[in-house]
Amino acid sequence: MVITRAAYLIFLGALTAERVFEVWLSRRLTWRTLARGGMEVGRIQYRIIVVFHAIFIAACVAEAMIYDAPGWSVFAPAAAIGEAIAQALRLWSIATLGESWNTRIIVSPRTPVKTAGPYRYVRHPNYCAVIIEIACVPMIYGLLLTAVACSILNALLLAFRIRLEERALGESYQREFASRPRFIPNLTGRIAIFRAR
Repeated sequence: MVITRAAYLIFLGALTAERVFEVWLSRRLTWRTLARGGMEVGRIQYRIIVVFHAIFIAACVAEAMIYDAPGWSVFAPAAAIGEAIAQALRLWSIATLGESWNTRIIVSPRTPVKTAGPYRYVRHPNYCAVIIEIACVPMIYGLLLTAVACSILNALLLAFRIRLEERALGESYQREFASRPRFIPNLTGRIAIFRAR
């Protein structure tokens, strides 16, 4: 599979527009939640994440402009499928959380912990989507350096953010999600239950 540089840059433009929309939606939902007694945690860390995502897109553009990589096009189909999975998982997470969804860490005592949708299988499906996306978006055009470097940086940022978020969500979250893995679903128990039926 061969993707032209122009097509890849258009794709990155669409991804940037999606990110801008998510920040706008997050800000709007933040105001509503704060007005209902919610509290924001980790503002500085959130700003670092926003800067990282801007750098990620810029790095994809820069490496694509410097390095034309037709030899890596063999990875493009798998990377494109991975990106499609990431987008589907993100949309599923947003739809499940509804007004509770946010790119910030907003804790509201009035909002019950959501355990439906992808949250039945893992604690952090939205972060799963981000992990997949950071790895796959550069590899659609064969940008190995950006894929590896940004995946490492993303892992470091998420390691801190997840600990912060889980601590902020408190005991009810800990009780509900104690048996759920963070990222990779454990389907063996569910398959056994299905077979027993």
